[in-house]
Amino acid sequence: MSHLLEMRDITKSFGSIKVLKGINLSVKEGEIVALLGENGAGKSTLMKILAGVHEPTSGEIYLSEKAVSIHGPKHSQELGVSIIHQEFNLIPDLTVAENIFLGREKQKIRGIIHWNDMHRETNELLKKVGLSRLDPAQLISECSIAERQLIEIAKALSFKSSVLIMDEPTATLNNEDTQTLLNLMKALAEEGLGIIFITHRLEEVSIVADRIVVLRDGEYIGSEAVANVSKDDMVSMMVGRDITDLFPERTIPSDDEVLQVKNLSIREGLYDVSLTVRKGEVLGVAGLMGSGKSELSKALFGLHKHQTGSVTMMNQKVTTPKEAIDAGIALVTDDRKSEGVILDLSVYENLLLPFYRRISRTGILKKTQMDSIVSKWIKDLRIKVHAPNVEVNTLSGGNQQKVVLGKWLQMNPNLLILNEPTRGIDIGAKTEIYKIIHDLTEEGISVILISSEMPELLGMANRIIVMNEGRITGELDVEEATQEKIFYYATRGDDHGKTS
Repeated sequence: MSHLLEMRDITKSFGSIKVLKGINLSVKEGEIVALLGENGAGKSTLMKILAGVHEPTSGEIYLSEKAVSIHGPKHSQELGVSIIHQEFNLIPDLTVAENIFLGREKQKIRGIIHWNDMHRETNELLKKVGLSRLDPAQLISECSIAERQLIEIAKALSFKSSVLIMDEPTATLNNEDTQTLLNLMKALAEEGLGIIFITHRLEEVSIVADRIVVLRDGEYIGSEAVANVSKDDMVSMMVGRDITDLFPERTIPSDDEVLQVKNLSIREGLYDVSLTVRKGEVLGVAGLMGSGKSELSKALFGLHKHQTGSVTMMNQKVTTPKEAIDAGIALVTDDRKSEGVILDLSVYENLLLPFYRRISRTGILKKTQMDSIVSKWIKDLRIKVHAPNVEVNTLSGGNQQKVVLGKWLQMNPNLLILNEPTRGIDIGAKTEIYKIIHDLTEEGISVILISSEMPELLGMANRIIVMNEGRITGELDVEEATQEKIFYYATRGDDHGKTS
């Protein structure tokens, strides 16, 4: 098989900071290469060089064994390279066909779009990615998350690409949709496409990839055939050490209940939900996409109006975010980029956002006090940042997540609601977040852990509730919980009773 791509000894510096230090990456025809590394390892920078966003400081790039210089994203696409980003680049208010051919519309004569041709070609592309029943005239806003991911792939294929970069393509998908996407990747590789697969889910690497390439701290660590390495081997290459105990020992919660939820219903899709959380407990919340997990987190924080029922936190009624914060509830949402941080503000400003009301009661902000707070959380959470005044959008996903955690932890919450806290972050950062959760529960802080990763729930929770269609369909103590039981209740929409 010939090489579709070779990147040789690629370096990249931003000012005096060297972020890539001699990286090598190759992809053969029909090969799926998993690009692995912790957040901040240099994966995104390397892919931005290939996509034409950045130019390398030094090094060589070969496409189909010809040396090339890539001058911008459009040039990269013209050379046969397409990238599918973790955050979708689709316009919700345009149709599927309009998104796929945006800026390249089929025209009969200048200024007049040939809709029949566009829809015919869109249908062919959708069929190729398994969406043959989707109408090209349907708005993106009416498509599911899984459909949008496949539409992104169809758009990439419309450029006749030979190299496809997929950045965390399964991060927002459930198990069934993930398997569909992995099968599609295999089918595209069989047709001769070269695929670079960036993921933190190592079990997917073992299923679909032919080879791994590992980066660490901007350096090339090595390349190995997937058949020759275990999951533990991959972790050791990524983090430079063995991670033997991914999940810390559980804290034993007290019998004191801090949160009582009774018969809670909201217009956005919760029905008659009742639950309790004890002091120092990790309550896991499981369920498939659309089960109501995120709606539950927002309802508990007062972001959704309660139609019926009540939320009481340590004898304080909670109906609004202000009441939630005053009662000691903090919420880390599953969408950190849109709801967790303000990307254009600095780490310093983001960490202090919820705290300004408390430290400015006299109308004066004390810089020494603010500096002390920011320094504490950067140190305690090991946030990798050159300076506190750096914008959050320059940080890796794992470090952005730590900023969100720090923002709420310095409010000294009694209950921390974590919605997908480790989505899109590497295994090293995961272990740090798991340790933070453990330390919080040791201090008597309660945690509601909402996660689509069953091993995470089974490894961290004291008790797990399972949701389906906005209702609690099962409740399991961790001693009796298994992935099979969780999945059983997650798909059990017709029986809303709990286990005994």
